[in-house]
Amino acid sequence: MADQLLFNPRTYDPAHFDPETRRLLRATVDWFEDRGKRRLIEDYRSRAWLADFLAFAAKEGLFATFLTPASAADGHQDKRWDTARIAALNEIFGFYGLDYWYAWQVTILGLGPVWQSDNETARARAAELLSQGEVFAFGLSEKAHGADIYSTDMLLEPDGDGGFRATGSKYYIGNGNAAGLVSVFGRRTDVEGPDGYVFFAADSRHPAYHLVKNVVDSSKYVSEFRLEDYPVAAEDVLHTGRAAFDAALNTVNVGKFNLCTASIGICEHAMYEAVTHAQNRILYGRPVTAFPHVRRELTDAYVRLVGMKLFSDRAVDYFRSAGPDDRRYLLFNPMTKMKVTTEGEKVIDLMWDVIAAKGFEKDTYFAQAATEIRGLPKLEGTVHVNLALILKFMGNHLLNPAEYAPVPTRRDAADDAFLFRQGPARGLGAIRFHDWRAAYDAFDHLPNVARLREQADALCEFVTTAAPDEEQSRDLDLLLAVGQLFALVVHGQLILEQAGLTSLDEDVLDELFAVLVRDYSAHAVELHGKDSATADQQRWALSAVRRPVIDTDRSARVWQRVEALAGAYEMAP
Repeated sequence: MADQLLFNPRTYDPAHFDPETRRLLRATVDWFEDRGKRRLIEDYRSRAWLADFLAFAAKEGLFATFLTPASAADGHQDKRWDTARIAALNEIFGFYGLDYWYAWQVTILGLGPVWQSDNETARARAAELLSQGEVFAFGLSEKAHGADIYSTDMLLEPDGDGGFRATGSKYYIGNGNAAGLVSVFGRRTDVEGPDGYVFFAADSRHPAYHLVKNVVDSSKYVSEFRLEDYPVAAEDVLHTGRAAFDAALNTVNVGKFNLCTASIGICEHAMYEAVTHAQNRILYGRPVTAFPHVRRELTDAYVRLVGMKLFSDRAVDYFRSAGPDDRRYLLFNPMTKMKVTTEGEKVIDLMWDVIAAKGFEKDTYFAQAATEIRGLPKLEGTVHVNLALILKFMGNHLLNPAEYAPVPTRRDAADDAFLFRQGPARGLGAIRFHDWRAAYDAFDHLPNVARLREQADALCEFVTTAAPDEEQSRDLDLLLAVGQLFALVVHGQLILEQAGLTSLDEDVLDELFAVLVRDYSAHAVELHGKDSATADQQRWALSAVRRPVIDTDRSARVWQRVEALAGAYEMAP
């Protein structure tokens, strides 16, 4: 029987979606399966541009259907911006190869400033380009200072006719070789400060758009391009002033959420390969999976992956239910980007320790998974940047809960319009959250959930009695260790909420929380060893260390689920 918690192309039927969404998701799976594993791997190894895939997506109207909000859909009933089905497609793309996901991901980023704009001409142009199967690009980062948008060197000089001439370079811009529309961030030469920011639409085919190179050795075209006296007409301007700055940050809010489900897809495909190989590999007369340490590593990998899926699925609900008075998604979003993607690295590493040299072989998906999984924690802001962002929410989340109506599971065919009217990108410290304790209380009969709850309560004590002082608050190294502890509390919370909504097997849940208890203890020990940790903080850190509750029968039952993955899926040759 197929594992119901993991994506399996053999049994995949997204029946919870509307008919056209189901058709497109299934058609995408079938396209990859028909292409076969050898062709998929060869395209990856040869760094082939994704022309065949983009032709398929254009023929099916895949990007146009999934990435055109209802406000720009001209009455087309199936077109909407629906985070639930976008997440499902992220997972499929990750399962078959991150190169395919990347072309889609940077199209999402390129569309962000357009769909946030009041420029109806640009919006209509974007909708038409999508319907033609074009991809998009997000021209934000620059070689000299990355995504530091305060320091952009893309300069727009007024041309005297209400438009501008743009000159400057952008670096690390996906789809920069082929985008029908590139959303470019720059600043005016005649206006100082934030009022001078401009987001404008450029065309990669224009003679004043110069493609320099692909900066990576990959099918992903991550470009450097330069504009030389590029004409920017009034109808090309998407945002000006502070609104351009907010559009940049709010676009990243929308886009970076996609990294978590791509990571999940990568891990799922790699897990089928790894467990199958380990089960069939005979060492010293026994299957590799007969060794206790192998069972532990594969079980840990499995429950971590389940946790990734539970957290991400629940975060979708908060994204889709967000509004001006409910911005809780602004915590759960960097959590998916930072926590879920780093969990993905751990999942791959655990499996790689088991399959060893097999993970390098050129005829495996695992070889590319082991490479590509590294990129996701480093895109759309580093782990450190997102941990620092998460810390802004810690006080209110842990200590100052507010009342909210329960957020239901959101798989309805609705347009997530708020994502393109998020408003000013500030005020994070004032955002309130529902009481995290309720999720833990619902499962306090599980010993390891109860144990992580003890550690979470201890973190509340830390915040109130041993929090970093003013000088320590400038020590990012110390703060990041605290951020890891807080992230685990939030990670556990949404996992438990989703477990309750889906009636998750409690053996799997408690086995997962045994892993999280170990993680929390490891981060507490790390905090203890920080250079600037005070004596009180050191004492607190050691007092927060806990041993998970061991249950060999529970672990054996979860192992049976893992073992059943052997042979459950192999991509068509």
